[in-house]
Amino acid sequence: MTVRTPAVDSEDELAGRYGRGPVDRRRNRWWFVVTAAAFVVVFGAWLWWGGLSSPAAQLEARDAAYEVVDDRTVTVQWRLTVEPGTPAKCAVQALNARYGVVGWKVVDVPPSEQRTRLFTEQLRTTERAETGLIYRCWLT
Repeated sequence: MTVRTPAVDSEDELAGRYGRGPVDRRRNRWWFVVTAAAFVVVFGAWLWWGGLSSPAAQLEARDAAYEVVDDRTVTVQWRLTVEPGTPAKCAVQALNARYGVVGWKVVDVPPSEQRTRLFTEQLRTTERAETGLIYRCWLT
């Protein structure tokens, strides 16, 4: 039995046959440069749109105090700093000893000429609260 071996092509012919020639390397490099440039443009546009073109934060809420009145009531105080004349809403919550929410209320904050104000809200709870605090505020 005779075994035939195929003729071995030169290295350039093999590289061209399997897409590893100089022309293919240049084409791959060109696609890499175009893809990288597109990524840089999209990322730069996202940074500008999301960070630089938006105004700075206009709202800050901080807990001031709380008082557990009884097994079904807690009073929460918080300070809200917002641009004068801007309405907002705040979510106030009461938590039990296991950090479960046992009271919740969304409070409308009307616009005012003062930048920082102190608010007090009384919450009814489903069981005895261990703490009361401001959860989050947002502009409306």
